[in-house]
Amino acid sequence: MGNYSIKELEKLSGIKAHTIRIWEKRYGVVHPSRTTTNIRYYTDDDLRKIINVAVLNNHGLKISRIAGLSAEELTRKVHEITDEQTAASTHIDQLVVSMISLEEEQFDKALSHLVLRYGIEYTMTEVVYPFLHKIGVLWQTGNITPAQEHFVSNLIRQKIIVAIDALPLSGKGAKSAVLFLPEFELHEIGLLFHYYIVKKAGLKTYYLGQMVPISDVYKICEDHNPNFLITSITTAPSPKAVQELLTNLCAEQPGRQVLVTGPVVQKMALRLPPNLHMFHSSQELRLLLGNLNVSLNKIG
Repeated sequence: MGNYSIKELEKLSGIKAHTIRIWEKRYGVVHPSRTTTNIRYYTDDDLRKIINVAVLNNHGLKISRIAGLSAEELTRKVHEITDEQTAASTHIDQLVVSMISLEEEQFDKALSHLVLRYGIEYTMTEVVYPFLHKIGVLWQTGNITPAQEHFVSNLIRQKIIVAIDALPLSGKGAKSAVLFLPEFELHEIGLLFHYYIVKKAGLKTYYLGQMVPISDVYKICEDHNPNFLITSITTAPSPKAVQELLTNLCAEQPGRQVLVTGPVVQKMALRLPPNLHMFHSSQELRLLLGNLNVSLNKIG
């Protein structure tokens, strides 16, 4: 059971705390509980309701009318709007609601609808990444369990893997890339999406996954001679450890282009060896691969 302050409710729903208080007092939209020391808090049910009320209110329904809807009517109208609308924020909110309730069918249906309608790239960049950011807020407030994170992560992984499998194999003579996460890194969804981008760009791919010893990366390089090494760093022991890892990797593999991303490295003032390149998005990765490919072809 979640336990949210009004400020946390504001972050997760996008509704100002002042507005939530008005909705409580005038319309009884939610009824906060109180601790033994008389501090107000909100439950998962309150969060779900506020998010659903916000969706309807943002699409033109007056709060006085929304407040009169039963729980079933509220849910039905939100689903109708979600099916019709293209606004990413609406879909993000519904993924949050589905995750909190562990509603696998609803979560999977929403993801499948987005992928079929807009494609995996739009779904990932405009919906899934902002959704994962909201999950980060839930982690910070202690209102999400490992079970809930694994629940959504596995469903998202399945969609990316299906999209990867649907891509054709690389052509003869294509450049190649190794994708891996360092030994301390567990967060694989971003790297999987990069795998999709790289394979779609026509490169031969060697996907090693999470927590890969650097000696294994060197062995793959020795055996298969890839042109690119691609990694992502979301968590790290220290900035010094990240700098040492990347510096040593570039020094040990001077003939290969090392491409790195992730919130940790994006916030650091890294010293960049000549063969180290940072990227911030799938679009930047695609452009970087294209530009480096051209340079490699000229050298070749």
